[in-house]
Amino acid sequence: LASISLSSDISVLTCVANDYSYEDVFSRQISSLGKKGDLLICLSTSGDSPNIIKAINEADKKGIEVLCFLGKKGGKASKLVKEKIIVESNTTARIQEIHLMIGHIIVELVEDLFGYGK
Repeated sequence: LASISLSSDISVLTCVANDYSYEDVFSRQISSLGKKGDLLICLSTSGDSPNIIKAINEADKKGIEVLCFLGKKGGKASKLVKEKIIVESNTTARIQEIHLMIGHIIVELVEDLFGYGK
C-alpha cells in the first residue's frame, strides 16, 4: 500500500511555510498530490490547528476520505469529518500516546487484512 507522510519532507515544509504560510503546509501538498479515493489521516491534540483544518477542507474538495485522530473534545476538526477518534483528555502526552497506540493497531489490522507480514 502506497503512503506518504506530509510532514517528513523538510524542503516542502520550509518552502510552503516561507512562500505561503505554515497554515498551508499540508493543504498545498494535498492539492498537488491527492486524488479521489485517497485517505488522509490527520492528527491533532486540539482539533483546532489551522493547518489541519485547511488540509481537511482541501481533501473534501478533492473527494479524499479523512480520518482524524483528535484530543480534548475534538475541536473544529471534529465538526468537519465523519470519521474521527477522539481521546478525551486535556493532557497532550496522553493524547499522543493513545493516538500512537491506535495507529499501530490500525496498521496491524490492515496488514492482517491484506496478508502482509505473514
